Order: sequence, then structure tokens, then C-alpha cells
Amino acid sequence: MYLAKGSVTSRGTPIEEFTMAILEPGAEVTLEAVSDCRLAVIGGEKLGERFIEWNFVSSRKERIAQAKADWKARRFDTVPGDDKEFIPLP
Repeated sequence: MYLAKGSVTSRGTPIEEFTMAILEPGAEVTLEAVSDCRLAVIGGEKLGERFIEWNFVSSRKERIAQAKADWKARRFDTVPGDDKEFIPLP
């Protein structure tokens, strides 16, 4: 569960804003909105091992290598209104 805005508790324990709360498989949960909130509930099987390099995350190292090459070649779309600055790979 990801709390993007507001206040929520689960079994009396507050979930902090901008926090991802991870539940054990099969857990029963009761949530109480303490204030207006925006909460995303995300479920499914575990994604498996992830690799992280700079701003790139993938389950395959070769995809990160391709993303790095694409970044260097400027094949990513620019941010609207901010197309002047380019941040090189570290």
C-alpha cells in the first residue's frame, strides 16, 4: 500500500505519507482513514531480483545497459518545458 496523501492507520499503527507499506502474503488488513487520503493498493506475485544503476531499474542487467546506451544517445523523450538541460550519466 502506498499512501500518497493524508493519514491512515492499520491496527492502530500509522502509515506515514509517501510510504510504501508491505504486507505479508495472506495478511488480513483493516485500514482506517484518519483524514482525507489518497492510497494505492498494489498486489500480485513478487517481482523477483531487481538491479539498479543510476535512474534505471530492471530485472535484467542487459536492459539497464541498453537504457544507458539510449540515454547517452538521447533517445529518451525530454521533459516538456525542460528540454534545454541534459544530465549525463555519472
